Amino acid sequence: MEGSDPGHRSGQSRRSVRQAGQMRVSAPALLDEYDPGDRFYDEACEPGGHPRRPYRELLSALEPERMEAIGAGMADHLDSLQVRFGDGSAFTVDAIPRIIEAGEWARLEAGLTQRVRALDAFVADVYGSREIVAAGVVPERVVDGADHHEPSLRGVVPPGRTWVHVAGLDLVRDADGKWLVLEDNLRTPSGLAYAVAAREALDRELEGAAPPRRRSAEEGFGLLAAVLDAAAPDGVDEPSAVVLTDGPGSSAYFEHRAIAWRLGLALVMLADLESHRGGLARREAGSLHQVDVVYRRCNEDVLLDAQGRPTAVAQALAGPWREGRLGVVNAFGTGVADDKLVHAYVEAMIGFYLGERPKLPSVPTYDLGDPEARERALSRVSELVFKPRSGHGGRGVLIGPHAREEDRVRMAAAVRARPQAFVAQETIALSRHPTMVAGRLAPRHVDLRPFVFTAGDGPVVAAGGLTRVALADGALVVNSSQAGGAKDTWVLS
Repeated sequence: MEGSDPGHRSGQSRRSVRQAGQMRVSAPALLDEYDPGDRFYDEACEPGGHPRRPYRELLSALEPERMEAIGAGMADHLDSLQVRFGDGSAFTVDAIPRIIEAGEWARLEAGLTQRVRALDAFVADVYGSREIVAAGVVPERVVDGADHHEPSLRGVVPPGRTWVHVAGLDLVRDADGKWLVLEDNLRTPSGLAYAVAAREALDRELEGAAPPRRRSAEEGFGLLAAVLDAAAPDGVDEPSAVVLTDGPGSSAYFEHRAIAWRLGLALVMLADLESHRGGLARREAGSLHQVDVVYRRCNEDVLLDAQGRPTAVAQALAGPWREGRLGVVNAFGTGVADDKLVHAYVEAMIGFYLGERPKLPSVPTYDLGDPEARERALSRVSELVFKPRSGHGGRGVLIGPHAREEDRVRMAAAVRARPQAFVAQETIALSRHPTMVAGRLAPRHVDLRPFVFTAGDGPVVAAGGLTRVALADGALVVNSSQAGGAKDTWVLS
């Protein structure tokens, strides 16, 4: 992660390059004032400013004078469909999509499926014989110290024997354009329906400029339907599934509604569910309807609260789930692998469980509970990124190269006091992408959240996913909770 580009060149110097004849092919008019710089990898443009191959046709077809109208049309469409977040803020989609070629996507697919296979094996092992701990590959303190570790699940085998049904991994590209995994999200990763909404909004405005060889943005809905079928208890051939939400106040309530509508499922809250004949049922219009699978999208996912009492969601679902009468997607307990410290060991898991070398590396992450790793990290506070182990949304993160000295000192003291509560990662110069800002193109940092679905035949990756973009100049946090936006993601077939 890095901030503003000290090597930024003016638009005038870019035009001078063209006038000097150093570019063999003229760049599209849309790029006239765009400067990708040379410090970060630019997704759409080569260092000299010429568009990379997959972007040439699109950027040539887009007329600069129409871009503001395209953006406004997209915003109006999304607003008309109430594509929002739970706090009422708008879902902002940029008019310039991200494009990934087929060969590059195939390599990402291989790395993503490999990683999810290893993560699922890790969760099963944690609640089974703990072979990876016995072998000394992952320290026991790392497992037991995870916020979402559920000790009471030792010996439990979920219906279908799958723990991680839906994964949303956060990917970034470094200064060389190399893909890396920044975080693994395995509890309730959101963004699938938002990615489809971004595609629909942009396609309405492009008027045929999109290539016909894109893969559909809606693959994920079909894959999710297959996951829900596969998660059903043994002997249930036509399972009845529901989407469990916290209601309109939930941050991703739009997505909950959209998934329920697309898949023809009931959207329910905990108050709509009750025990029935040893299983679970939902009450509607005075009648009870059996529930075989719950796609759990409520915020609460642990079995016990801070006082050690069963949570409301555990009271409703855990009994029939443990007894094999109910499928829960994702399973209880998967949060043990959705942990920023466990992330430091995922590459080792791939070797241990699969006997393979990682095809998609992690951003180097350091276990500060290890004394030697901690001292090395603290000697580099000005170079590394420090994160709370259980944080989310970019909150509490210290980016060493951009932090004030007093904040670095404060973080170092916090790490020394509670080393298990933090992790450190190498600072990555996040790639940038042309983004419409105040009527012109400007480079902005991006990441990508693809979605991996595991049914009976193993993990499958939906094409694309949600590209998130930090809309403020130099900003690194792409989360919607901190004013980030999104881009449509095109995977070419």
